[in-house]
Amino acid sequence: MQEEYFVHESSYVDDGVEIGAGTKIWHFCHIQRGAVIGSNCSLGQNVNVGNNVRIGNGVRIQNNVSIYEGVEIEDHVFCGPSCVFTNVNTPRAHFPVHGVYARTRVREGASLGANCTIVCGHTVGRSALIAAGAVVTKDVKDYALMAGVPARQIGWVCECGRRLDESLACPCGRKYRLNGSDLEKA
Repeated sequence: MQEEYFVHESSYVDDGVEIGAGTKIWHFCHIQRGAVIGSNCSLGQNVNVGNNVRIGNGVRIQNNVSIYEGVEIEDHVFCGPSCVFTNVNTPRAHFPVHGVYARTRVREGASLGANCTIVCGHTVGRSALIAAGAVVTKDVKDYALMAGVPARQIGWVCECGRRLDESLACPCGRKYRLNGSDLEKA
């Protein structure tokens, strides 16, 4: 019987892993015990998925990304090349934490630019866009456009990814409104 997903022969998938139909795992990846990867995902070259990590459906993870235990990625998230996740706030080689990890959540539809860093213990909101090289050190609102070191909000983006102007209406037809300091669909 043929598998419902693809794993390149150079990759390792440990026992106790769940992989959804249509998912493709490319060269030199390692999927560790207890990981759950949804359907129709793509994991580029040299991706490491740590123990017990949860990845939703339709997620695109580009080359050289390590997703450590404590990180949860919801549906339709894009992780750019070499983006970085952490899972311990104060790591020390001499005092390992073994299983005590800060929870990091990347909400549905968010995009993480190449070489950005998501410091552990934070949530990246729905459809947020993190610029290449940014360092996220606090929670990110839904639809927020974040850039810099440390990352700060420089605007809003539509669900489709376009930057919104003051009208908060996107050429794609979606419209938004501010509710206090949060953006929501109109």
